[in-house]
Amino acid sequence: MTLAQWFLFFLLVQVVHFLGTWKLYTKAGFKAWQAAVPVYNAVILMKIIKRPWWWTILLFVPIVNLIMFPVVWVETLRSFGKTSYMDTFLGIITLGLYIYYINYTQDVHYRAERDLIPKSTSGEWTSSILFAVVAATIVHTYVMQPFTIPTGSLERTLLIGDFLFVSKFHYGARTPMTTVSFPMVHDTIPLVKTKSYTNWPQLPYFRLPGFEDVELNDIVVFNWPIDTVSKFFVKNGQHYYKPIDKRSNYVKRCVGLPGDSLKIVDGDVYVNNKILELPERAKPQHSYAGHASGGFNAQQIKDDYEITNLRFVQGSTFYSQAIPDKYIDKFKNHPSVVTIKELIDSVDVVDPSIFPGGKYSLGNKDQMKSFWIPQKGATVDITVDNLPMYKRIIEVYEGLDFHIDNTLSTNGNQVLLNGSPLTEYTFKQDYYWMMGDNRHNSEDSRFWGFVPETHIVGKPVFIWLSIDSAEKGLKKIRWERMFTTVSGSGQPVSYLLYTVVGVLVIIVVVKVMKNKKRHEKKK
Repeated sequence: MTLAQWFLFFLLVQVVHFLGTWKLYTKAGFKAWQAAVPVYNAVILMKIIKRPWWWTILLFVPIVNLIMFPVVWVETLRSFGKTSYMDTFLGIITLGLYIYYINYTQDVHYRAERDLIPKSTSGEWTSSILFAVVAATIVHTYVMQPFTIPTGSLERTLLIGDFLFVSKFHYGARTPMTTVSFPMVHDTIPLVKTKSYTNWPQLPYFRLPGFEDVELNDIVVFNWPIDTVSKFFVKNGQHYYKPIDKRSNYVKRCVGLPGDSLKIVDGDVYVNNKILELPERAKPQHSYAGHASGGFNAQQIKDDYEITNLRFVQGSTFYSQAIPDKYIDKFKNHPSVVTIKELIDSVDVVDPSIFPGGKYSLGNKDQMKSFWIPQKGATVDITVDNLPMYKRIIEVYEGLDFHIDNTLSTNGNQVLLNGSPLTEYTFKQDYYWMMGDNRHNSEDSRFWGFVPETHIVGKPVFIWLSIDSAEKGLKKIRWERMFTTVSGSGQPVSYLLYTVVGVLVIIVVVKVMKNKKRHEKKK
């Protein structure tokens, strides 16, 4: 939906609210016109139901408002004596329209002295759970989101089984574009395995101010740009457009910023003709093959060289898809290693799966020709030759994602945008180039191209749990990785002990405060 469409929808909601509540406003001692003034009517309604004014803000927070609206409907009914379970059920199941029935057909009286304290343990639990859900939804959507590392694309910088907290506020929290969605889940409701959202209505893209911009070498969580629904919720393998904020979450390292020129030579990334210097904590890996005079002790090479996937493929020939660069010189001196060589594709190998694909491929996973990363406000010439580089940007990321009907075509040597000649194009947003540290085991920008700014989710800040599925019992927990920061200088340090002590202190303080309140009430 466009901003104009959202404004009309907002006005329609105000009209619906006024028509369904104006009599109730007058019975509560207010004026009928106060039910018609946008936003102000919500502030007055909070006074009527005896709730704090800041609840009004929650009514306009996407996703959170899906929880708050039913609460306000029920509180409105209870403020006028409709407190039965049936009243509550009808208020929610009719999406608040039951209040119309009360407004026009029932001779209700306003309960000005209504007691807001739950009269039963179940009521107290319900209020506590509701508050917890609202608070958790706000934190999950705008502050910090849990995330799990599912693949080895960043091994061994981040490990499969690492559970992260991803900051939304570092780069600025992106307000949800999908407005009707099950709280605190992504695209699928757990257990029932069904779609968690509706495609309509959609809010325009908006990002709150952040504390920093995405920087070179940052590890970033983002929505996979080319994600469409092809396996879930559809029939016959058809593809459907998937909202930006419901596309699959990926985590990679940013190796190219807007406006940078980038190329890959022999597996090394060059940014603006300078080799990319990775931070100390980064552990890039490449594939190697060689010959051995004997076998390898799996535990020993795991402990000494951080190699977990070494295998023999034929006789004495061994292969590893991911040997950390920092250990390769040491591993060459292993008693069993006779020869070892890095598996690098030569510059004359053209892989059609490499961006932008097919005969326009820029090379292969180890060798990519120099290209420029689009930047907001920059203008480029558009030709038939470079059209594949920017086609998806113009049609999808700056077209379909912004609800613009952009269609590119060619007529001989001429490029057409929606049937009109296109000789140059000015980009509406910034783009990034993301890659995994495990260079030969990562599906990243080399295969599907640029990551739009609209798709940036957040910045991983620390690991709160790490599970090694290959181990058993307590050994499954990688204790040394728990509560370690993701970025920073030096080797990661675990803050587990400090965290446990902090939690215990909070529990004790809360307990003391509750006991103090009980003691004061008894007096």
